[in-house]
Amino acid sequence: MNIVLATLNAKYIHTNIALRYLKSFATPEFDPIISEYTIKDPSFNIVSDIYQKKPDIVGFSCYIWNIEETIRVIRMLKKVSPNTKIILGGPEVSYDVHDWLRRLNDVDYIIMGEGEYSFKQLLFHLNGELPLEEVPGICYLKDGKVIIHPQPKKVDLREMPSPYRFEEDIPDIPKRISYIETSRGCPFSCQFCLSSIEVGVRYFNREKIKEDIRYLMEHGARTIKFVDRTFNISRSYAMEMFQFLIDEHKPGVVFQFEITADIMRPEVIQFLNDNAPKGLFRFEIGVQSTNDLTNELVKRRQNFEKLSRTVTMVKDGGKIDQHLDLIAGLPEEDYASFRQTFNDVFAMRPEELQLGFLKLLRGTGLRLQAKEYGYEYVDMAPYEIFANNLLTFDDILRIKQAEDVLEKYWNDHRMDRTVEYLVTEVFESPFDFFQEFGTYWEERAWSRIGHQLEDLFNRLLQFLHDRGGVNLEIVTNLMQLDYLAVQQFQPRKIWWDKRVSSEESKKLFQQLRENPAIAGEEFASFQLNEKELYKHTLLVPFSLNYEALENGHLAEQNGYLLTYFRKDNKPYFTTISGTLIS
Repeated sequence: MNIVLATLNAKYIHTNIALRYLKSFATPEFDPIISEYTIKDPSFNIVSDIYQKKPDIVGFSCYIWNIEETIRVIRMLKKVSPNTKIILGGPEVSYDVHDWLRRLNDVDYIIMGEGEYSFKQLLFHLNGELPLEEVPGICYLKDGKVIIHPQPKKVDLREMPSPYRFEEDIPDIPKRISYIETSRGCPFSCQFCLSSIEVGVRYFNREKIKEDIRYLMEHGARTIKFVDRTFNISRSYAMEMFQFLIDEHKPGVVFQFEITADIMRPEVIQFLNDNAPKGLFRFEIGVQSTNDLTNELVKRRQNFEKLSRTVTMVKDGGKIDQHLDLIAGLPEEDYASFRQTFNDVFAMRPEELQLGFLKLLRGTGLRLQAKEYGYEYVDMAPYEIFANNLLTFDDILRIKQAEDVLEKYWNDHRMDRTVEYLVTEVFESPFDFFQEFGTYWEERAWSRIGHQLEDLFNRLLQFLHDRGGVNLEIVTNLMQLDYLAVQQFQPRKIWWDKRVSSEESKKLFQQLRENPAIAGEEFASFQLNEKELYKHTLLVPFSLNYEALENGHLAEQNGYLLTYFRKDNKPYFTTISGTLIS
């Protein structure tokens, strides 16, 4: 039999580990072909590629981000290859199977839940070696009636074959994110998450996992992401894995984990702060809400004080970037409460703060309770909410506007100094800055047109000018520092108005040639000749003292900001007094 395992990834850099587990489990009796596409690929092209493989069976891995595109592919594929058996699996189709089977006439079977064993048994059946009645964990239509087979026993993860040893994958390993699964299941019961449905946590063989990681690194993997829902649920296991990765990592590789921050012990964090190379690890932490009633209603046990301790301790260590998640629209969290949640979390200044919106996933408790909380939501994937009994659609739109500029101005770290000043000295709270600016951005339809880097600075200045109540000279100076900090050479396009006149420039450069120490002893140590001085330094009028800024103080000083663009791509900054040429 010709068997194709297919999926539509969100992006090319992603890989589907589920298909590889299915393939490895199906061997040696069967040898499926893995065919990965993206949701941006034209459906006709996907169908053409699959069709030319002459498949007897095609299995699709289905998720909220690809289900609608997958359905289009299935319908087209069935028209050109009507005898091909279509099998669906994955979290999006494992629930509400009655609806799926009646909606998708072109689908022959759906595999529910964990699929390795069920898929292989179904292949045996389709190959004429096993009665259909003996295939567990599947559902299908028979004479218009939905037939559901009982689930099989859980597979022993310790005996699972590796999903990484396929020669055809080797060329793509350096180009894509590699996903590692060391456990399945979650100990928590959050009612918005599918992981809450599976009871208990099961682990793969530790030594096999280590061998897989070594294999991926040896073949050039750059980003390895652990997909465990709670990587640190077992402290001893997490410590063993952290130590292994510290000891055996290759230069340039990054490991990402989803951790539960409030159960991480201080001694574990201290170990990482003391021993982990900077940039080796990245943590993703789901906070979702700081409203105690909300967390209670969704059965989410969370100690925010301990979570804050962990995030702060990790941040102070300076070794590990952290990505924190929030969900707008959870039960009993109105606009004011979500504003507080946002401010609570932003106070920790995570490197990334993702502001997401509740999706009522099939199979979750909140979807079953939708009427109780007045949820209105899109009836097709990804099932995002419009409103509930406390949040109007207007509220949702306003929060989305805040999310838009949060991504551009905080998560991309283009203006850290500027944003810090605005959220602490100008606006009542961080959320109010992102909200007001986001609404302003939307009112001018900027979300519907592109932008270059300079536009981000000009648009923020325009917003602050129109709003009033802010010292634009200070903001402009902070913006200049933020802008120049990411430049590797003198900018070709300067967006600020105040420039150093040619006469001022001539006098300043003359003094710098004669006495470079006026720009600091470190600058003098560069020993720049005249050509290097003119080519690699930039002078702009500046009203703040740079050294004071670096020490956390805002001190005015009439003068100039000197930027030297070093070869190591780390600009050298200092301020020069304006009295030098007075």
